Amino acid sequence: MGMTARVLAVDAGNSKTDVAVVAADGTVLATARGGGFRPPTVGVERAVDSLAETVREAFAAAGVTSADHVSACLANADFPVEEEQLAAALHARAWGTTVEVRNDTFAILRAGVTEPRGVAVVCGAGINCVGMRPDGRTARFPALGRISGDWGGGWGLAEEALWHAARAEDGRGVPTALTQALPAHFGLPTMYALIEALHLERIAPARRHELTPVLFTTAASGDPVARGLVDRLADEVVTMATVALTRLDLLAEEVPVLLGGSVLAARHPQLIDGIHELLASRAPKAVPNVVTAPPVLGAALLGLDAVQAPPTAHTHLRQHFAP
Repeated sequence: MGMTARVLAVDAGNSKTDVAVVAADGTVLATARGGGFRPPTVGVERAVDSLAETVREAFAAAGVTSADHVSACLANADFPVEEEQLAAALHARAWGTTVEVRNDTFAILRAGVTEPRGVAVVCGAGINCVGMRPDGRTARFPALGRISGDWGGGWGLAEEALWHAARAEDGRGVPTALTQALPAHFGLPTMYALIEALHLERIAPARRHELTPVLFTTAASGDPVARGLVDRLADEVVTMATVALTRLDLLAEEVPVLLGGSVLAARHPQLIDGIHELLASRAPKAVPNVVTAPPVLGAALLGLDAVQAPPTAHTHLRQHFAP
């Protein structure tokens, strides 16, 4: 007889979903990958329908039909009311007896720490920060973009780069190599041509994110405007981390600060060095580290935490996902 499923772990981001079925001893019975999870775009039920396909695939591979506990770290679960709504939608699918939904940033945090204690800043398409303590206290931000006070993320950086390059070309701003580098990425001669192509959607709007790596390359070449944007991002990352540490009364303790998401995981030297320097000044006991473990590991660890699995189960689970 096969093992029973203790935890169904779900890490569902805007671009992809990872699912893992985990036994009580930390054995990974099966995994599956699906598409993005976007309730604001398609509605909660359709988003969960899409998620259901990935869950069914994982359950079938594991030879089970349900788990004891569902630990779901989901994109777009930005407020407690959204977590409650999504938890109700998942509970209705009867994938597990109990269900816990968290924002997907918590998965990256838990994947990078040995206990649920620390802070994570994630910079991918957007920027977000969460913190947690073993006693259940958390710190978080709405992370909805400019309306919630955020600056940064890959999309925001691309927009800033375009803004500075456009103003430099027409004389409203200071000169910057971004004026040549951004249109050149798309094979265009000028910012005017790039602006027109974006406006008329000859270049798909989603491709703007491709300009973020161009910004970092331009910064590495010494361009002052590009370097200024990278420095500002370092400041934003450290500001979010420091506020979260303060809220959790962890500023005076040695505590991990995890850095995740595509922008931070790229380890651009200027950005990472800037974060280290600013943390050393504002939160001297913080221990920064870039997270490379898959977020679904964090969702699974949170699930094992919830069912009070023994430490050996956590170790076994980590070994499965070790590079």
